[in-house]
Amino acid sequence: MDPVTLGELLAGLMFFGIIGFLLLGFPVAFSLAGVSLGFGALGWSLGVFDPSNYGSLPNRYIGFMTNEVLVAVPLFIFMGVMLERSRIAEQLLLTMGKLFGNLRGGLGISVILVGAMLAASTGVVGATVVTMGLISLPAMLRAGYDPKIATGVICASGTLGQIIPPSTVLIFMGDMLSGINSQVQMAKGNFAPVPVSVGDLFAGAILPGLLLVGLYLAYTIFKAIVDPQAMPATPVSAEERATLGRDVMVALVPPLLLIMAVLGSILGGIATPTEAASVGAVGAMILAALRWRLSFAILQQTVVSTATITSMVFVILLGASVFSVVFRLMGGDNLVHEFLSNLPGGTMAAVAVVMGIMFLLGFILDTFEIIFIVIPITAPVLLALDVDPVWLGVLVGVNLQTSFLTPPFGFALFYLRGVAPADLPTSAIYKGIIPFVILQIIAIAILFAFPGIVTWLPRLIAG
Repeated sequence: MDPVTLGELLAGLMFFGIIGFLLLGFPVAFSLAGVSLGFGALGWSLGVFDPSNYGSLPNRYIGFMTNEVLVAVPLFIFMGVMLERSRIAEQLLLTMGKLFGNLRGGLGISVILVGAMLAASTGVVGATVVTMGLISLPAMLRAGYDPKIATGVICASGTLGQIIPPSTVLIFMGDMLSGINSQVQMAKGNFAPVPVSVGDLFAGAILPGLLLVGLYLAYTIFKAIVDPQAMPATPVSAEERATLGRDVMVALVPPLLLIMAVLGSILGGIATPTEAASVGAVGAMILAALRWRLSFAILQQTVVSTATITSMVFVILLGASVFSVVFRLMGGDNLVHEFLSNLPGGTMAAVAVVMGIMFLLGFILDTFEIIFIVIPITAPVLLALDVDPVWLGVLVGVNLQTSFLTPPFGFALFYLRGVAPADLPTSAIYKGIIPFVILQIIAIAILFAFPGIVTWLPRLIAG
């Protein structure tokens, strides 16, 4: 067998070997790095891989760690955790529940709207799902809601933080696509390509995020009409109605101001994502202080939680860097290029296949794991086929939102199971997310058919 074919074969086997180790329960970062090193040693012994290529890894990883754009990641995580500690979600849920309580399905509608608000102000899926599970789930069950509908609404709404800016997934996606697009365009002879920024992806994700919210609301209202017993109204008392206006203002104004400060400054070109994230972190502390929730103990908890989440993401990134080097230099990128370029149906078929692979990987992998593995392999090929990088990034973001909902490893399901009543069967949670996964697939199909939903706002902002 000639060395090129042998290298491509080893690269393909390495990909499936990593999936196998992950299914066995090994940690993701160590599976990525360990299997890649093992196949690198095998490739060295067979003469298809040069281990001196590992010398590029330190500089590459230091580049990630010192990237100014990626500094926004821990800042946004800090903002989200601090807002969760300030009980802004709790106040929003209670107030919106009163506002829509007189309607059939009103609690479900309030959970979706609060999920969208929290996504735009925190972006931390775990904290959102847990908070809504602790506050809204008992209220919905007491009101007589079908457990499947109650759990499905909470899990789906909690994952909106993955696509509605400021999303940490979009930050990594924007940084990766920016570098890949520059390399692809220069290889095609375009030495002055239009840059792709995190702000472009944030702008592109706004309408798709609202599309998802609209689909969730439409399904909830439809369900309340056709099956009113599953989503009964929860009448509000006269005393609660008397203070409802003031409660709505107190609950809504602070997060809206924070959203305007963070997203408005990015989209308006006033601040970079990193600068806006620092404003958001300070704003979250101010909101916590206004609620008398800012103390040394809470600040310490927030910092530790931020460091833990950030470290987890960057350790996975280190393992993914090892995988990317071995896979690419053994010829795996050529294998992927030939496969996607020769698909019947052309460019759109190639995009559809990549989306399908990512959707299936979402059943067994986390969002960050998928983008660190799949994007470096497939994005160069798709961008070389003239796919719009902003459209691709947002489409991937919507697709990977389902990874939080699909069993057996959907993290939103785990978060809710941890705070749900013991007598609530796990099967109800799994069945409850099925309609919302279908809605997300419908959203992907809509974005696939109408790319302008993603690209219109970034182009408008860019003039």
